[in-house]
Amino acid sequence: MSIARICQHDVDTVEALESARTAAQRMATRSVGMLVVLDTRRRPIGVLTDRDIALRCAAEGRDPATTPVVEIQSPSPQVVTEATEIEDALVLMRTHGIRRLPVVGAKGELVGVVTLDDLVVSAADELWQMSHVIRRSSPAVLATEVPDLT
Repeated sequence: MSIARICQHDVDTVEALESARTAAQRMATRSVGMLVVLDTRRRPIGVLTDRDIALRCAAEGRDPATTPVVEIQSPSPQVVTEATEIEDALVLMRTHGIRRLPVVGAKGELVGVVTLDDLVVSAADELWQMSHVIRRSSPAVLATEVPDLT
């Protein structure tokens, strides 16, 4: 299954020259902990997390009102395409120790974000569906006491 089926298409973004304060306010307003930093062609050039703001701006005594996002972002993010298989995205996350991946289209433009939580929910849903197929098709399973988790 490809990432296109499960990624979130409504992505919160920020421009590289916006201030850390503006980014933090956007995160607070939208209840998110990460923004994708875009260039003028809507290609991801970085990601900015609430942790980046705390450690690279506030902890260093920088003024969030005047510190541009580009100075505190995590640059050159790992990305996946819409056609990337879920298993490949998981390997990338595990290899690089990341929980979120921007999803890009054919020209490198941002089309979504996939999170580790999205992948876990998708896997859980598939297992749940398989359990119902097994229960309905196997007399041996039907004869045993299996709790219904619905």
